[in-house]
Amino acid sequence: MKIILGIDIGGSTTKIVGLKPDGALISTMMVRAYDQLTSLYGALGNYTDTNGFSLHDVEKIFITGVGASYIHGDIYGIPTVRIEEFSATARGGLALAHAKEAVVVSMGTGTAFIHAKAKEYMHIGGSGVGGGMLMGLGRVLTGSSDFETICSLADGGDLRNVDLTVGDISKQDIETLGMDITAANFANIRDYATDKDMALGLINVVLQTIITMSAFACRGLSVNTVILTGALTQLRKLPEIIDMCRSIYPINFIIPENAVFATAVGAALHFEDHK
Repeated sequence: MKIILGIDIGGSTTKIVGLKPDGALISTMMVRAYDQLTSLYGALGNYTDTNGFSLHDVEKIFITGVGASYIHGDIYGIPTVRIEEFSATARGGLALAHAKEAVVVSMGTGTAFIHAKAKEYMHIGGSGVGGGMLMGLGRVLTGSSDFETICSLADGGDLRNVDLTVGDISKQDIETLGMDITAANFANIRDYATDKDMALGLINVVLQTIITMSAFACRGLSVNTVILTGALTQLRKLPEIIDMCRSIYPINFIIPENAVFATAVGAALHFEDHK
């Protein structure tokens, strides 16, 4: 069996997926390393061993991500194709969500917004608000820049000790804005606010900003579907924040299965264009 590999080489993680000749997903794997080459070759060796096949079974490798620029030539003599990252994210997002058109959002260190339609895509723009901000401000606000630590802290947080809501400044709803909707992030920090409250406030401002920008992109393009992909889709508070935002933005937000691996999947799916 000839296997197609898609590899998304990021700044601190490498994500790898395998596809069967019919395009069916074999499995996914993520390896953390701060050196792109170490991350790539570590992921490749680990993936083949775990799934019980050898490099001789790999027909072609499709690589993408910022770390792909460090890779020159073929990997282990296997034909290697470099795929533009936005193209991979767009294609992977649509495939995982079984959608024909959407704004695909890549929520990684930063955030990218892509209009995807069939095999066409357009990079709308991006934002520096993302995982990098979460970890950087996490160190300032909670003393930790560890992703899981910040998430765990946020589970016990209370936004009422951090954010200003519509209910804090008005006695009634303001048109489509309910009393619990955030009026201003970090504008109501109590003297007794804890690290847990600050962690939740930080996650809230990052996710609210991304969701709001996604909604604005949809309005500008007359699209009603957003597909969320990337590492930040693992944030446990994301579904809750999406539900709150749906009351403001009547948009279909989708977090597909394997959303973290969307870019790697999209890279691998380019094998259809290289047969």
